[in-house]
Amino acid sequence: MWPVFVIAAKDLRQRARDRSAWVLGFLAPLAIAGLVSIAFGGAETFHAEVAVVDEDHGVLARAFTSFLTGPELAGVLTVTPVADAAEARARVDRGDAGAGVVIPAGFSAAAHGGTPPPLTVLTTVDGPVAGQVVRSVAESFAAQLDADRLSVATAVAAGAPTGDLAARAAALRLPEQVVRQASGTCPISGVGYFAPAMGIFFLFFAMGFAARGYFLERRDGTLDRIAVAPVGQWAVLAGKSLATFAYSVAGLGTVYLVTSLVFGTDWGPLPAVAALVLAVALSVACLTAFVISVSRSERQADSLAAMLTFGLVLVGGHFVFAGAAPPLVRTVALFTPNGWALRGFTDLAGGAPGTSVIVPVLAILAFCAALTALTGVLRNLEARR
Repeated sequence: MWPVFVIAAKDLRQRARDRSAWVLGFLAPLAIAGLVSIAFGGAETFHAEVAVVDEDHGVLARAFTSFLTGPELAGVLTVTPVADAAEARARVDRGDAGAGVVIPAGFSAAAHGGTPPPLTVLTTVDGPVAGQVVRSVAESFAAQLDADRLSVATAVAAGAPTGDLAARAAALRLPEQVVRQASGTCPISGVGYFAPAMGIFFLFFAMGFAARGYFLERRDGTLDRIAVAPVGQWAVLAGKSLATFAYSVAGLGTVYLVTSLVFGTDWGPLPAVAALVLAVALSVACLTAFVISVSRSERQADSLAAMLTFGLVLVGGHFVFAGAAPPLVRTVALFTPNGWALRGFTDLAGGAPGTSVIVPVLAILAFCAALTALTGVLRNLEARR
């Protein structure tokens, strides 16, 4: 085993003298994490200003305005009354308001005998979220109004005394309501997701470093000198994989420390985070051994490492939130070690207990075992030639 550690130490010394290894393994993930933190600094909470035009001035119009300014929506919407629809549209187009609502004339009167004219929601392509929120609020109010009218009409048709029937119906609420409750999880910040995502992404470049070094040493005769020594080819492969493992642990561990201390990112319980970091580093080491075993030249190794890197990253969800990916992509990601790793890191950052990483870690280890077995078969076939 001692030659394995000697070869790994030699590779690590070479990487320590390589500026590109420092940039890709340490500086680039931290730089992107910092940029993401700045970009998402004001986007992790939602608040929109709504321009409201009251052309009705009736009871229902006041009720709808009160609904918009109620305590349930106070942290989400700021309501600004405006004179007419043209002014509301202008404010939305300028970006002074995220959306607008026009309460048409006759809205209150029609509710007592007929179908009220619809509320008009003004939106813009620059603020789709604000438009969707306001549209949902307007539809909720309209649904509640329809439910009240239906309940009154049904009661009157059944012969119930009118009296305070309308007031009692207005106090009713639809059976399905959104209730604010603690969910047992916490929101995930942009840097909380992209820090591990980018850290893992740049670790995959270590495959190319190790494979390139292997073929350069073979071209320069270094491997021939090792071959005449009492050191098997497996020791060379294991040594380079071990160096990749140590480099990966150091790189992703540095991203964890810096983002935790500088940006205040909560990655979750340290033992669980450490287990995921070690599992990811092991998968990169196994991928390195696979690339070296499959390739026949430095060019082939570079091409295969690049294809594996970008293929795994695109499928694993490193550039978009995994929950926003299509169902097929989310399913395919479960066949990749980085997809499982991101799932584990996301669960931990969302407040899940440390035991939540058991399945992701086991899945990554299963991937490593299968890839190691395949690499062993390929090495044996190569030795027989």
